[in-house]
Amino acid sequence: METGILLESGTNELEILEFRVGKNYYGINVAKIREILPYQKPTPIPNADARIEGIFMPRDEVISIVDLSTVMNIPKAASTAGDMYIVTNFNKLNTAFHVQGVEGIHRVSWEDIIEPDSTINASGMGMATGIIRIGEKLIIILDFEKIVAQINPETGLKVSDIDHMSGRTRVDSPILIAEIDGLGDRRKNNQPIIYAEDSQLLGKMLLDCLKRAGFNNVDITANGKECWDKLTAYEQKGVLDEKVACVITDIEMPQMDGHHLTKLIKSNENMAHIPVIIFSSLINTEMRKKGESLGADMQLSKPEIGQLVGAIDEILQIDRAD
Repeated sequence: METGILLESGTNELEILEFRVGKNYYGINVAKIREILPYQKPTPIPNADARIEGIFMPRDEVISIVDLSTVMNIPKAASTAGDMYIVTNFNKLNTAFHVQGVEGIHRVSWEDIIEPDSTINASGMGMATGIIRIGEKLIIILDFEKIVAQINPETGLKVSDIDHMSGRTRVDSPILIAEIDGLGDRRKNNQPIIYAEDSQLLGKMLLDCLKRAGFNNVDITANGKECWDKLTAYEQKGVLDEKVACVITDIEMPQMDGHHLTKLIKSNENMAHIPVIIFSSLINTEMRKKGESLGADMQLSKPEIGQLVGAIDEILQIDRAD
């Protein structure tokens, strides 16, 4: 199936691929998809995680297969006729997800993505990043990064990359970090770093990593729109440069995505000088070109927390003698 519906950069739109696991319908951001292939019998891996169905080799590359039926405790179908592999690329990793069918691609606005509440993602353990209504159906957008990280934590945030940074000199330059959804608990800090992340667990990890690396002025926004609202409020009060030295943004966000946020910042004459770092699992060649076209100053893959800290140091021209 062709997954290349091209979107103009910064329009706050995305394409969702609707697919089926058992009798249930789910979604994935097309930007994560490398290709969609017909099911073929996998080669099993001895003593592998139960969620890993096996491996296959569509070309010259061995790719692991995650069985979404097992991941979500959905009874497996009696037949694999019509089954598909959705081959993804994110966090610098190619992974295939076994699904029972692909329904089609829907072009939607991030404003139409409903953020799951705490009853769906209790304690940050849920697998939903958003919900979208398509006709009479509610399509749950799955958190594929979390699924892969639960199977292999090494694919997640590389916290060990900053172990040597603990105890660095604290930095009080205000930084604005926007990604997705709700850490909820706001730090009482007069010089904020604003940070938003859809996973409470990941958000707390990133926040802890930045504090360990010497960045202590962290404020949190729930999505790109909330981040933009704060920026414009600072602008109107004449305190923008006092409050924001740098913006860090994820790409995937309900209400307003990171590309649209970057476009708004860089097209505003009072904000264009503020450096923008895109920190996302979706950084690839195509996404990098989009970010560059919008004026992003740096773009980093989300697992590389050590590189993010180095980028902040560089952007803020911090000379770390310690």
